Amino acid sequence: MRQNAKRRLAHRSTKSALRTEIKKFLRAVSEGNLETARAELRVVFKKLDKAGARRVLHPNAASRTKSRLAVRLARLEQAQAAQPAQPPTPA
Repeated sequence: MRQNAKRRLAHRSTKSALRTEIKKFLRAVSEGNLETARAELRVVFKKLDKAGARRVLHPNAASRTKSRLAVRLARLEQAQAAQPAQPPTPA
């Protein structure tokens, strides 16, 4: 039972950190900040891979989440490419 409790605490903190990173990525996507979203996605991918490898999450669940987040980034990139570049506004 003690081993289960220790693992549960460790897994809870890992999952919490993972959810926080995913929220940062989703916030960057919703704001349309492409560079930040790309950087955050790299961090999320790394955390998801580690969580899957350590069996905190099922590896297929980690892979599925990665795929869904990558689709969101691709949609943002597509939307940014479709918009013409706007010149900076004078101050």
